[in-house]
Amino acid sequence: MKYILLTPENLEREHICCAISSNKDPQVAAKKAWLRDRLDEGLVFLKAAERGKCFIEYLPAEYAWVPIEAAGYLYIDCFWVSGALKGHGYANDLMERCIADGKAQGRRGLCVIASKKKQPFLSDPKYLTYKGFRLADTAEPFFTLLYLPFDKSAPVPQFRPCAKTPHIDENGFVLYYTAGCPYTAKYVPLIESSAKNAGIPFKSILLENRERAQNAPAAWTNYAFFYNGNYVTNEILSEKKFLALAAEK
Repeated sequence: MKYILLTPENLEREHICCAISSNKDPQVAAKKAWLRDRLDEGLVFLKAAERGKCFIEYLPAEYAWVPIEAAGYLYIDCFWVSGALKGHGYANDLMERCIADGKAQGRRGLCVIASKKKQPFLSDPKYLTYKGFRLADTAEPFFTLLYLPFDKSAPVPQFRPCAKTPHIDENGFVLYYTAGCPYTAKYVPLIESSAKNAGIPFKSILLENRERAQNAPAAWTNYAFFYNGNYVTNEILSEKKFLALAAEK
């Protein structure tokens, strides 16, 4: 398999391996704009040359848009191999390249947010454990911070206190989100409209910079849904799922 590294020069023309085929989709445009700024901070987006969902995205943990303390590590932002591309060793290829890059940079290791059991949009904990990742920390309700140290003396990464027990002091539905992966630019306005039409209290908060994301009230910042102050889900909701959730609550 040939792999392609995203650069400022090829970003606009390359497909970024999501479930969306059109580069004109607002979600793709939002993610590419976010990626463009992150490339200058050391973000690496390595993808299969074959069109499909086969890629790894990582960056220095100091620049990660999640509330963790992991100085000197690389943080895996997104890692996805699916469909017909599964079962060919591509996940191992991508992970080994990430490990080699981290060692070449003199990093302490890799870290990634996963879950106790596989959850939507989070990396598979069974695969990560198979590759040698260890449990570094946990955050409610099901998040885990896994790490792969390159030497035994490497400090253990941690979630920041703000993410350990997710809670906010606001009533109604509140959604925190970023322009990172997974893509939310299309779905957030749809839910806003559905909530308004149904008279459901709803507020969306775009975490528009790294500092806000690193101090967010939940471990997974790309999509964190709350109701009456309590954490609900990290799953991107369609209009139908949101209205069903609202009826349930």
